[in-house]
Amino acid sequence: MAKFHGQVGFGETVEGAPGVYADAIVENTYYGDIVQNRSSLRQGETLNKNFSINNSISIVADDYARENFFAIRYVEWAGEYWSVADVTVQLPRLILQLGEVYNGPTADAPISP
Repeated sequence: MAKFHGQVGFGETVEGAPGVYADAIVENTYYGDIVQNRSSLRQGETLNKNFSINNSISIVADDYARENFFAIRYVEWAGEYWSVADVTVQLPRLILQLGEVYNGPTADAPISP
């Protein structure tokens, strides 16, 4: 089983201007295992096919991750940000099911409201 060490991004919705909300991203470093390693190429409604990975990453959750698992937006893995499609709570671990490439705000490059 391959090992995982990387950043997990959590989104917290904040009000930037009156009535305008955006995600403020908090990144934390986690360790764990890559439980499943697969990829797929799906035909979407776009010109190019959508590349997605169906990896499952099991991380050892700290108090912050256990309390905010619903706010996980992405995982930085293999040099790219991947969206988290599903989170399964199996304490003391969280199983993160990855999906497509994440294109939202990150801690390094936030999007201003």
